[in-house]
Amino acid sequence: MKHYFITIALIMSSCNKSLIPPEVAKTPHKMTIHGDTRVDNYYWMRLNDEQKSAKKYDAQTRDVLDYIHAERDYTKSSLAHTEKLQEKLFDEIVGRIKKDDESVPYLDNGYYYYRRFEAEKEYAIYCRKPGSLDNQEEVMLDVNILADGYDYFAVSGLTVSPDNQWLAYGVDTLSRRFYTIHFKNLFTGEVLDKTIPNTTGSVAWANDNKTIFYTLKNKVTLLSEKIYRHKVGSDSVQDVMVYKEDDETYYTGVYRSKSGEYIIIWNSSTLVNDYHILRSDNPEGDFVNFTPRGTEHEYSIEHYRDKFYILTNWNAKNNRLMEVGESFTGMANWEEVVPHRSDVHLLGLEVFKDHLVLNERKNGLRGLWIMNHKTSHDKQIQFDEATYTARISVNEEFNTDILRYSYTSMVTPRSTFDYNMNTGEKTLMKQQEVMGGYDQDAYYTERLYATARDGKLIPISLVYQKELRSNVPQSLLLYAYGSYGSTNDPY
Repeated sequence: MKHYFITIALIMSSCNKSLIPPEVAKTPHKMTIHGDTRVDNYYWMRLNDEQKSAKKYDAQTRDVLDYIHAERDYTKSSLAHTEKLQEKLFDEIVGRIKKDDESVPYLDNGYYYYRRFEAEKEYAIYCRKPGSLDNQEEVMLDVNILADGYDYFAVSGLTVSPDNQWLAYGVDTLSRRFYTIHFKNLFTGEVLDKTIPNTTGSVAWANDNKTIFYTLKNKVTLLSEKIYRHKVGSDSVQDVMVYKEDDETYYTGVYRSKSGEYIIIWNSSTLVNDYHILRSDNPEGDFVNFTPRGTEHEYSIEHYRDKFYILTNWNAKNNRLMEVGESFTGMANWEEVVPHRSDVHLLGLEVFKDHLVLNERKNGLRGLWIMNHKTSHDKQIQFDEATYTARISVNEEFNTDILRYSYTSMVTPRSTFDYNMNTGEKTLMKQQEVMGGYDQDAYYTERLYATARDGKLIPISLVYQKELRSNVPQSLLLYAYGSYGSTNDPY
């Protein structure tokens, strides 16, 4: 093996005698975890957040940066002969991206929300319009302005208060996923000085429009582990911890139910999760456990009127749908709504005033199933292509008969549809524009099945240029994956 690396070095040096890979010092550092000791020779290169954000670098930071810059220069020199090709590839990839673009507006509590991008600007501009898309635009956040002067800038968790006045949003300037929560008065434009550091960036508003719940992260493990209550405008040191997850194998977070009636704390590990609930109009109250944490029990909850829907794998490998009254939510009170099916994997749900939408996977394909609360009639949304992916999209409104979903296939660009759940009418709201030329009619997609050794049929999504389809064998790029219950959807 040593001779192999020597040969490579000789070849490189014969091409360019100045190309000498940078050397880095090795300083042994022992780490013992779970009784196992290993040596990391490069642990000294680990910088903490204070070092990364410091305006003046210490000796260790300078050493790390010197090595990174040396590797960068070495790589640039090694690939100097490919610079024109790099530029060509870069221009081609960027040329496929629409520079002036806008998301499909969605209605939430009387406002239409969307984000847009302007040419030659790196970041999104988050906007809304009151009542109608014909009304004047309100810019909530122009991230291009906020990011000015930062090497890295990310915004997350934009959430508006129930009275539409306050915007809470998280900012990360270190790329460590530690977000500082800021508050902006959307009526006056004022941004409060009081912020909340070291969070996940997202919040859940109580109905009083001044109380939020947020998740604090552990600075060492990066785990989200504590939920706090905060009053807008107050100092975060006064915040009250309302929940702490002691099991380090779990993540925790908090959100507001679609109905707006509950604040919900979730906890999740690899095979188990659970929830704690609190009425949104009682932010000073205590959270109540939804049902005791079980073994290998994964479930999710959605509030609907005076009950909760539960998507659960309890005695249901592919999940089933159950319901329970909101007063006594323990598992002993759960009642089945949609039973377990061996050939259908129940993936998710969306609740509306008169309808319940299920996102299911059958024969490997994601589809949408509509259930009517009033008539108990159910129907599946039909699609024309043999292979595709359909998902529930952004649906913030409860009192509506319109379902918004996304659709894509191996020949159809990502598309957003509004579907009338009463009439079955579909309306295309937007289809991703493929820049640089794309003729969808020149391609064809189909679905085949391969038989495995155990006799099971394995679905194959195939795409090709129509002119290549013949009895003559053609080259094929095949990609397959299967583990951890993960599925590759055609897109």
